[in-house]
Amino acid sequence: MKNPEAQQDVSVSQGIRMMFYMMKPNETSFETLEEVPDYVQKATPFFISLILLELVVSWIHKGKPSGPLDDALTSMSAGVLSRLPGLFFRSIELTSYIYIWENYRLISLPWDSPWTWYLTFLGVDFGYYWFHRMAHEVNIMWAAHQTHHSSEDYNLSTALRQSVFQLYTSWIFYSPLALFIPPSVYAVHLQFNLLYQFWIHTKVIDNLGPLELILNTPSHHRVHHGRNRYCVDKNFAGTLIIWDRIFGTFEAEKEKVVYGLTHPINSFEPFKVQFHHLLTIWTTFWATPGFFNKFSVIFKGPGWGPGKPRLGLNEEIPEVKGKEVPFSSSASRLLQTYAVVQFALLLTFYEDTYTDKAALSQVTLLLRACFIILTLTSIGFLLDQRPKAAVLETFRCLVFLMLCRLGHLKPFIPSLSFAFEKIPDLYSSKPSSSSKTRKVSETITAKRSQKGAMTAM
Repeated sequence: MKNPEAQQDVSVSQGIRMMFYMMKPNETSFETLEEVPDYVQKATPFFISLILLELVVSWIHKGKPSGPLDDALTSMSAGVLSRLPGLFFRSIELTSYIYIWENYRLISLPWDSPWTWYLTFLGVDFGYYWFHRMAHEVNIMWAAHQTHHSSEDYNLSTALRQSVFQLYTSWIFYSPLALFIPPSVYAVHLQFNLLYQFWIHTKVIDNLGPLELILNTPSHHRVHHGRNRYCVDKNFAGTLIIWDRIFGTFEAEKEKVVYGLTHPINSFEPFKVQFHHLLTIWTTFWATPGFFNKFSVIFKGPGWGPGKPRLGLNEEIPEVKGKEVPFSSSASRLLQTYAVVQFALLLTFYEDTYTDKAALSQVTLLLRACFIILTLTSIGFLLDQRPKAAVLETFRCLVFLMLCRLGHLKPFIPSLSFAFEKIPDLYSSKPSSSSKTRKVSETITAKRSQKGAMTAM
């Protein structure tokens, strides 16, 4: 068997093809779960490249960018936030699957069979359809999924607007596969199914002809993201649109689609984007009389109310006129540029943290995760022009200096390390943080050298 570390690299060709679910079974079949690459993490440069390509194409054809800057920053912030739990533990979608596989599996299909690979492709996509549909039809699940729909624009950055806690319910719909599909095969398709859905979040691709009959396409998914009455709760497909055609939830694109929630949240603050509907459920729960009605508030549709059908009344959905103006930040162009620069620096730091997480202590990982959350929150406050935004950003900068001084962060420019070595230690005569930083760097270098040696073997 090949060394697991040697299989972690993804070539440029594979990176492009994995974004469109065009990988072959013989290059994505692994015997153990440890051998499966983190395709989603490795897709980050391809996400950015495609977003930039969409920006150029939109500018050439329409003379304007593919979407507003504030909305794109909020979407990408949600994407970063949703990935933070992966710094500390394996996804529940995998841990629950492994538990069922090890204790309750009925048969073990061969991990290296193309038939197993294609069967898993269909199984994961079918499971995703039902999870996605329930995420729209069960209020407590919608509380998580609404994050993805909160953008009032529609471009590739919208695909990155993911929920932090959505996966705590999605695993249920994939668990039957664990009775016969090896975890390593499942882990590959779970990632490819997600990656495929990235490129369909765009307005620059119109109609794809015969492919519209089988595949989920930008046109079909634009309908899904619309708040027009004809769009709500339609086109739940992940990769194959055939599930919507079979189960009666398909709707073709008609008049102009207006994007976002039926009741926009008008905010770029990441915690409000993630959790605002939970507060709505909490308020509605206590305001609704009767035990069974309270139960229905949680487990029936978001539009349900006493005396209404399970999914609410379609006529109560606010009617759109096609002239709606999306919420935008009142921050100056200079302040928005500052926010972009800070986010770009954060993204570099975030990638560095994921790359080196095996060599970093749990304390350092926790402090870095908290700093990432603080930075994303501060950017949201700046875009929302909150009264305390300047205070929070000043505090964030001080935290950055402190973490660098204590050796938990590295300056983006290595030569700046000298400056931190000269910062007086105001608290005690503890060993200088520069020595801590050097020790962390030496540990990371040693880990990478070991990986390089193993790969060479």
